Amino acid sequence: MATTCVIREVSRHVGEEVRIGCWLHNKRSSGKIQFLQLRDGSGYIQGVAVRSELPEEVWEAAKSLTQESSLYVTGLIRAEERSKSGYEMTVTGIEIIQITEDYPITPKEHGVDFLMDHRHLWIRAPKQRAILTVRAEIIRAVQQFFDDRGFALVDPPILTPSSCEGTTNLFHTKYFEEDAFLTQSGQLYMEAAAMALGKVYSFGPTFRAEKSKTRRHLIEFWMIEPEMAFVDHEENLRVQEQFVSHVVQTVLKNCRAELETLGRDVSKLEKVVAPFPRITYDDAIAFLQEQGFDIPWGEDFGAPHETAIAEKYETPVFITHYPTTIKAFYMKPDPNRPDVVLCADMIAPEGYGEIIGGSQRIDDPALMEERFREHELSTEAYQWYMDLRKYGTVPHSGFGLGLERTVAWICGLDHVRETIAFPRTLYRLYP
Repeated sequence: MATTCVIREVSRHVGEEVRIGCWLHNKRSSGKIQFLQLRDGSGYIQGVAVRSELPEEVWEAAKSLTQESSLYVTGLIRAEERSKSGYEMTVTGIEIIQITEDYPITPKEHGVDFLMDHRHLWIRAPKQRAILTVRAEIIRAVQQFFDDRGFALVDPPILTPSSCEGTTNLFHTKYFEEDAFLTQSGQLYMEAAAMALGKVYSFGPTFRAEKSKTRRHLIEFWMIEPEMAFVDHEENLRVQEQFVSHVVQTVLKNCRAELETLGRDVSKLEKVVAPFPRITYDDAIAFLQEQGFDIPWGEDFGAPHETAIAEKYETPVFITHYPTTIKAFYMKPDPNRPDVVLCADMIAPEGYGEIIGGSQRIDDPALMEERFREHELSTEAYQWYMDLRKYGTVPHSGFGLGLERTVAWICGLDHVRETIAFPRTLYRLYP
C-alpha cells in the first residue's frame, strides 16, 4: 500500500510508492509520455506518466487534467539529477478530485491590477509561494532569536485610545460610546511590559492611515517591537545587528531553493553579518550635501537620501543621533548634546530603506512631563505611561522592525505588496 506523504518529504521515500494530494501546476506531453508538474504547497515535483505502463483509465485521467485541477497521485519516487528538486515520480495511479475549467491566471503575462484582483489565486504561483515561504521562515527566525535570549512574547492591544507617537495618521473607530483607533505601534505598552518582565517583544499587525502609494508602504503591516529594561543605546544597537544578522543567515540556511526561485543574489545576503557600520546624522548630512543633495541640518531623510547613504555599504548601516525636533517625544536626549537623541535607524542595502527604528527611551519623569507639554499630549490619555516613570523608572531601550520591508529586502522585491498574502494598500481592500 502506498505511503501518504507531502512533496517536501519525498527524499525519505526513494524507491517507495507514495500517495500525494496535489494540484496540477502545468503539463506537457510528448505523445506517449505526459509530464505533470505537481504542487502541494510544500513543494513541486514532476510526475511522469508513461502510456505503455499505465491502465487506459489512468492515462486518460492524466490527459484530462487542466491547470490547477486537484487530484491524488500515486507513484514511485526516484532520484533524478536533472530535476530541480532532485527527485521525480513515476505515476502509477490518479484519483481526480476536480477538473478546473478556465483558470484565470494563465502562463501568459498579466498586469499587476489583474493579478492583485486575483491575489487569492496568484499566491499559488511559484514566485509568490517562495516569497510567503521566506516570510514564514523570517517569522520563525524572529521568534527563535528572542525566545532563545529570554524575551517574553507580549501582545499589546490593537484598539487604543490615543496615538503612540502623537501623529494623526490613525484609523478611527467607535469603542461603544468612546473614540478609539487602530494601533500604529505597540511600543508604549511594551515599555510597560518590560517593567514587569525585563525583556519583551511583540509581533502583530499595525495600521497607518497614510495616503502613500510608494513601493515601501502598506496600510496594514506587521511589526516586531522588543523593549528591554536596564539596556542603554549601545546595547540596543548590538541586539539589533545580531537580530538582523540571525534572521538573514537563517533564511540563507533554510530557504535556498526559494531564493533561487526568486532569482535573488545570495552573495549580497551572505555579507549581512554583525557588526554593522554606524554613522551619525551629522555625518550623513555632510555626505549628502557633498553628493549634491539640498538638505539642511534638522530635516528628516527621504527614500533618495537613505538610498544614497546605503550605497556606500554592503550591509545594513545605522544612522544615529538624529535631531531631537524630528524624532518621537519619548526618545532620550544625548546627555552630552541635548539637541540630538540616543536613537538609530537601520537602513538596509540595495535601496530598501529603513527597516528598524529604535532608541533609548526617556526615563526621567520631569523631562517626560516637559515633552508632554511641548508636544501638547493629553496627560489624561497618557497618565498610565507617565506612571512608568513615577514608579520604579529605569534606563530602557527598544526598537521596531517592519516585517514587510524586511521580506522585500531579503527576497529582492520591487514592491512590498508581494510580501504579505493579502496586502492592504491605498486603493485596495479586496480580496
